[in-house]
Amino acid sequence: MNPIIEFCMSNLANGSWRALEILENDPNLDVIEYSCLNHCEFCAGHLFALVNGEIVTGEDPEKLVENIYHRLEEEPSF
Repeated sequence: MNPIIEFCMSNLANGSWRALEILENDPNLDVIEYSCLNHCEFCAGHLFALVNGEIVTGEDPEKLVENIYHRLEEEPSF
């Protein structure tokens, strides 16, 4: 089972689309786009994604990708 990375369409428009493009190239991840993830407080001010249901943020798309991989390393099941 691959880790699930979820993105909000509004946040993609704010710049996280670059992180999504990078992560989509990783065959070991399931990357999904949703119209809304119901985390508007993060969406309005940060680039973010859900990693197996947990919020991960980043100052820019590259840092978001770095933080996502760091979070995955912390999970013993992956």
